[in-house]
Amino acid sequence: MRIARDKAAAPNQGAGERANERATIQQVAEHAGVSIGTVSRVLNRRPGVSPTTMRRVQASIAHLSYRPDHAARTLSKAPLHIGLSLAADTRRLTPFFMLFLEHLIGRLQREGFRFEEVPARSDGLPAWLPNGVILHGAHEDDPRLRYLESQGVPFVLVGRSAGARWVAPDDHAGGLHATRHLLALGHEEILHLGGLMSHQAFQDRYGGYLEALAEAGIAPKREWLLDGSFTILGGYRVVRRAFEGGCRCSAIFAASDEMALGAIAALEDLGLRVPLDVSVVGFDDLPEISNGLNVPEGLTTVRQDIAHIADTAVTLLVEGLQGLPVRSETVPIQLVARGTTARRRE
Repeated sequence: MRIARDKAAAPNQGAGERANERATIQQVAEHAGVSIGTVSRVLNRRPGVSPTTMRRVQASIAHLSYRPDHAARTLSKAPLHIGLSLAADTRRLTPFFMLFLEHLIGRLQREGFRFEEVPARSDGLPAWLPNGVILHGAHEDDPRLRYLESQGVPFVLVGRSAGARWVAPDDHAGGLHATRHLLALGHEEILHLGGLMSHQAFQDRYGGYLEALAEAGIAPKREWLLDGSFTILGGYRVVRRAFEGGCRCSAIFAASDEMALGAIAALEDLGLRVPLDVSVVGFDDLPEISNGLNVPEGLTTVRQDIAHIADTAVTLLVEGLQGLPVRSETVPIQLVARGTTARRRE
């Protein structure tokens, strides 16, 4: 009797052991009706899986309570390489770019990606192709977009382009709100300090400026458009030259905080007071710029959420790696009125 009871207990014990066993990737594949390779691509967020198949695999993973073996994944899963491709004229050592890069690298590291900057060939195309690419420095007829599409490499553009994954601040609204702010303070002759006419960001900010002037019934003059090359020195030189040449504008909208800083320095060197004589608005809201001014309340500027832009770029790229539908996102801006703008003096 004792032997019989022992034999009868054995199957129950084995069933209990099997009930406690972890589901395998093979079982997930069988349950979802796909190959093991497809399950692996879903787990590792690799491209090549349709959204419908991905949802079916994810449902099987949840149903079976499948938990990948961390040690095995660490040994078998090679990290995906994400590359950053910059336009030829992108300036790296700027407060804006360094802040963007800091947020971008932080998010990529949290996702487990391996990050590298992709150098450009002589024709401007990426010298090599990683698993996914983030493109910075949008401009008209950018050949990188068509090239990456032809190679089947997922990419996200920091900027705008029809039919592509992209994220960008609402540059047009920024130029519109900045100029409306100056108009509301009684300024009618407003310089626009920009540059890099081929770039989408400049075109959109300039477009917002023009729209606000049109709303007010003001026709812009050719001499109001200055090219500051998006640098502090460039902003300084063109503003100084303009006012030495007889410019009587009472306000400046600079399409970057750096150019705004250069403009303020030029005005101060000419004995003009900001904002009592000339009001100045920037674009970006970089703390390094505002904190470096002699104006107690800091720079009036258009704030763009750089951290959110970098985070969204990675989110969209992950969607591309997973084969999800293409989408884009426009990040709202905010006008921050501080100490460099005031009502126009009569």
